[in-house]
This record gives sequence, C-alpha cells and structure tokens, in this order.
Amino acid sequence: MKAKGILKDMDLARLIIAAFFVLLCVAAIALKLNAAELITSSLTRMGMWGVLVLAMLPAILAGTGPNFGVSLGIVCGLLGGLLALELAYRLEGAVYFSPWALFLTAMIFSLPFALLMGIGYGWILNRVKGSEMMIATYVGFSIVSIMKLAWVFLPFKSPEMAWPIGRGVRVQIALENRGLAQLLNNFLAFRIGAVTIPTGLLLTVALALFLMWLFLRSRTGMALAAAGSNPRFAEACGINVDRQRIVGTVLSTVLGAWGILIYSQSYGFLQLYEGPMFMPFVAVAAILIGGASVKKATIAHVVIGTVLFLGIQVVAVPVANAFTAEWSSMGEISRKIIQNGVILYALTQAGGE
Repeated sequence: MKAKGILKDMDLARLIIAAFFVLLCVAAIALKLNAAELITSSLTRMGMWGVLVLAMLPAILAGTGPNFGVSLGIVCGLLGGLLALELAYRLEGAVYFSPWALFLTAMIFSLPFALLMGIGYGWILNRVKGSEMMIATYVGFSIVSIMKLAWVFLPFKSPEMAWPIGRGVRVQIALENRGLAQLLNNFLAFRIGAVTIPTGLLLTVALALFLMWLFLRSRTGMALAAAGSNPRFAEACGINVDRQRIVGTVLSTVLGAWGILIYSQSYGFLQLYEGPMFMPFVAVAAILIGGASVKKATIAHVVIGTVLFLGIQVVAVPVANAFTAEWSSMGEISRKIIQNGVILYALTQAGGE
C-alpha cells in the first residue's frame, strides 16, 4: 500500500513516458545520430505545437474536457491566413505589407471567426453535458469536411493560393514568397555550437503561457476554474456555469486559431483540406501525457507534455529509421506506430489514474 502511494505521488504514467524518452535519447547517442540536429528539431517542434497544446487548458478548466474540436479554431486561423494573403495580393503596388504586418493581419482576421465559432461551439457543448469529448470529436471532423468544400468554392485570386486551372485554393500554400516562413523562428535566433535556438518562436510560446497564467489569476479565470471543478458550488456562489463554459471554449478556439498560424509559419506552409483533421489528437495527447486529466490541468502540464510528446516524436523517427534501414518503408510505419501508440497511451490516462 505504501509503495503504491509513492508511485501515485510520483505520477507513474509520466515516469513511464519520460523513461521512454530517455531510452530513445540513449539509443540516438548509441547510434551516433546528429545530436545537434535532433535538439534543434525538438526545440522547433515544441515551439510549433506549444500554443495548440495550451488551447486545451481553458477547455479542461471550464469543465468541457480536452478540446477535440479545436479544429474549429484551426480552420479559423487558416481562413485568416488566406484572407491576409489575398488582401496583400489585391493591394499589391498600393500598400506594402511587411512579413510582420502580414502575420499580425492574419491573426486579426482569424479572431472574429474564432470568436463566433467558439460561441456557437460552446452553446452546443452546453446542450450535451456529459458527452463533450465524443461530440467534440465529431464537430472537429465535420468542420474539416465542410471546409474542404469551402476551400474549393471560395473566390481567392492570388496566384500563390489559387489553382492555375479551375477554382479553389491549393492543398498546401507556401509562405516563403511573402517572407512568412520561419518568421518567428529566425527572430533573435542564435547558435550554440551546431544547435540553433528558435528564440522568437520560444518567446512567443512563453508569452502565451504567461498571459494564460495571468488570466487564470484574474476574476474571470478563477470563476472559470470554479465552474469547471465544482459546478454546483459555483452556482451557489452566483457564477453562471454555462457562461463560463462558453468563455473557456471561446478562449480555446481563439488559441487554436492563433496556434495554427504560429505552427504554419514555422512549417513554412498553410495546410488545408485534410491537414487539420488529426491535429487535435496530438494536442490532447500532449497535455494528457503532461499529467492533466479530463477535469484538471495546469500550465505545468502543458509544458511537461509538450516537451515529452514532441521530444519523443522528433527522436523516435531517426532512431526507428536507423533500426529499419534495410526496409525503406519501415521508418514511416515505425513513426506512425510510435506516435499513435503514445496518443493511445495518453488517452488511457485521461482519467488521471
């Protein structure tokens, strides 16, 4: 009984994942893989996903559980990015958009869509209390499928986005031509030996974490957390629980919209159509691996989960490729097995057991 209590205090689930991560790092060293490249890729990947993982926090604290429907916010961010690129094309020659101005414009354009989507999505979740995670998954899949039609029929004219023949926008839209690719990554970036530190990207995630920390200590943030942890007590204190659930959902959706823009500038492309389909599973798995449950989460869970899960993703692929060098297709298969295996393990820990 005593040993079981000690293991519970140490959080056995996180220890297992951390041990697996350490094992992969040891294997990478033993196989003489490029350590500097792995560290650089790990830092970049953590920065890319940081805000998307953070988007899970307000939803969990509000009592709606991990936001599998963050795809709503993701498509809002993608739409804001497309509108910004289209505006730059339409005003080309009259107004010059610097890369920073274009990036901020994309964030501003995505905000009203994310707010409206978040309010509607929160209203739906208030009607299906107790089944939020299941409904959210279907909502996320549905919006991605609906937007497949929208990407075909929206009247964008920019040659960087539109198909040369016919209507609609391309599956992937390069951001290099507008100077948006690695915009945050290269800001104040520096090298330590052969390791490149994406300073701007990491500072952006740190700023988002700090602002969330401040929000959670505000009156609204404390009311949101109270409504999620104990709805009856919150109602007795005069807190409108349904309203706080909508606030949490809206905040999660906005973070999803801005998170995908941060992800896309680092990746160098806007990924449409099938791109956003399974992104929520990675974000949910990361925060659950960090120690969160469906009812409780902290900023520390966001940071720990992002480091562990994204670190495993980066290191596991070259290690798997080294072990399966004779079979050209085994590297990708191994990556999917490891990624989805860790996601499955994270979901089994969703109850915090």
